[in-house]
Amino acid sequence: MRNEFLEECLILLKREDIKQNIKEFINPILNPIISILIKEINPYIYLSLIFVIISFLLHLGIFILLIRNKSFS
Repeated sequence: MRNEFLEECLILLKREDIKQNIKEFINPILNPIISILIKEINPYIYLSLIFVIISFLLHLGIFILLIRNKSFS
């Protein structure tokens, strides 16, 4: 009984008209939320990128110092 109900639900959800109706219903709700979320997170993304670039430059500097001071024996 339960398995048949789930199968019917899946068949119903796979129909294109149902998919379109769900998208039309969800889209106006999610678009403002996503845009607000991106606006709020945007400074943190830039800050994270700056930290990654600084970390890369520091690692590159350490690598160059290690290569320069390496004794070839």
